[in-house]
Parts: sequence; structure tokens; C-alpha cells
Amino acid sequence: MKPTIIQFMPLPDDLVNKLTDHFEVVEVDNLDQETVTQHAEAFSKAEGLIGSGGKVNEALLAQMPALKVCSTVSAGYDSYDVEALTHHKAILTNTPGALTETVADAMMALVLCAARNIPAMDQWVKTGGWDAAPEKLPLAIDVHHKKMGIIGMGRIGLALAKRAHLGFGMDIIYNARKPHKNAEQEVNAHYASVEQLLAEADFVCVVLPLTDETHHLISHAQFDQMKESAILVNAGRGPVVDEEALIAALKAKKIYGAGLDVFEKEPLVGSSELTKLPNVVTLPHIGSATHETRYAMKRDGVENLILGLQGKLTENIINPEALKA
Repeated sequence: MKPTIIQFMPLPDDLVNKLTDHFEVVEVDNLDQETVTQHAEAFSKAEGLIGSGGKVNEALLAQMPALKVCSTVSAGYDSYDVEALTHHKAILTNTPGALTETVADAMMALVLCAARNIPAMDQWVKTGGWDAAPEKLPLAIDVHHKKMGIIGMGRIGLALAKRAHLGFGMDIIYNARKPHKNAEQEVNAHYASVEQLLAEADFVCVVLPLTDETHHLISHAQFDQMKESAILVNAGRGPVVDEEALIAALKAKKIYGAGLDVFEKEPLVGSSELTKLPNVVTLPHIGSATHETRYAMKRDGVENLILGLQGKLTENIINPEALKA
């Protein structure tokens, strides 16, 4: 008899077929308690769980005593209680490799759009501003040969650094938990404290996961340290940046602008002051939102689940200590 797994997000037919080759697949719409109760038998015997956007916590795990592998189709895992999963001897896997280049593309786009006022200029043309008053063309700021500061030099940080340094001649400084030899060798990046980075960078790019340590890492004091001509770009996790402090800094012109793909609460409500400020570019958390990348993430999630339940997975494991348990 095949092991049972719970699939809580839509997957392409070829990937569903791959799962059904190995497992008895029960597809559900979400992980809400009503859904779990409705499919109580399947959840109680499920050895695998695959999807994204659901909350996996102690309450859910108590109803999934057989769970061995939880495969999130995402790089981030904010909604997963890693400690509870480890306690239940279930590994959590993610899909970071599939989205590296695509998110770096989006971050470079935010750098360009925020510096060159691309969204505002688009609207200026479309609403007749150019035709009505061509002499009032607003000026922007250069990107090339400026200094980019990257907070969080992982896969995405390095991919962004390559675009900035090799494509735009930018100098790279970075902050991370430890020196990144590849970044230093490939793009001549220099390690800096957060304080030094904020003071020197023309573009402060944040690519950090959300943890207790990174929550509101960028707040009032940090904006005070930045150049008035600096631009903040965040495509990591929204709560790493204190939005109230960001709004205050933008209003007071302590910094030039911001490019944001993530927010403290998502979706961003239309009444947010961030949607009213002309020096902010907002995106709806689309860093990985391309057809190719989203498919690759789902493919990797399926592979993680299959290999995980076969005991053959050697990478993309968030809590390897669960294997020892």
C-alpha cells in the first residue's frame, strides 16, 4: 500500500502524476481546521505534506501523528513551526534554489524603478503630463557606478551583487553572519558592519529571512544612519523593515525612496501610506512570480517530498536535527 500524503496547493498534472506514482494523494484546498476535520482519516495517516501558504503548527501536527516530511513550495518558512516539527520528528524542506535568479531580477528591477522613477514616469506619460508640460520632466538619479549595500549575502544576495557589479559597475559592500568568500572573489565585495553599510550605501538591499533577530532590524535609528540620497530595497521579508519608521523617513526625506516587494502585513491595504507616497515603488510579493520559476519551485517541492520519504534527501532540509531525533 502506498503512503498517504496531503497536497494543499494546485500542482501541474505532470507533477501530480509523479506524486501518484509514489503515494496515495489527498488534495485539499487549505489547512484550516474545518478541512482537517473533514479529511481527518487522511490527515491522521499522512506521512507527507506538500504546499505553501498554510500554517503548520503544534495544533495541526497533533492531528498528523504519522507525518515524516513537510515540503513547502517556497524558500521562506515563516508559517511553519520548525521546533514543533522537529519535536514530532518530521523534517521541513524548502525550495530556495529554484527562485534565486528570478528574485535577483526583481530586486534589480526595484533598484532601477525606484532610482529612475519608472512607475511615476509611466503614469506621467499615460495621463498626458508629458504632452501638457514636457519642460517639467522630473529628473531621477543614476544607478551605474554607485555603491550597493546588501544585507544578507546568500544565494539571492550573490546573484543580485553580480547583476549590480558586472552589469552596472557598482561597488558592493555586504553584511552577513560570516564573510562570503565567493562574493569577495567574484564581485570584489567587501564585508561591512550594518552601521558602516547604511552610512555608505547608495542602495540598501535587504534579503533576509524573518527571525526574532531580524524583526525590525531596519527601524528609526537605521534610517537616521542612511544617506538622504539612498534607496531602500526589500525583497526578503516585510517585517524585517519597520514600516512606520520607513514611512516617517520617506516623509521627512531622510532617504530618497524605497522599492518594496514585501510588507509587514500582506496583502498591503490600499489605505496604507506607502501607496500614497510618490517615492515608493510597491510590488505584490512577486519576486518569484514567473511561469518558469513557479513551476521549478513546485517540481523541487515534489522531489523533496519523494526523496525525503525515501530517506534519500540530502539538501533543502531546514531542520536536519529531526532526522537524528
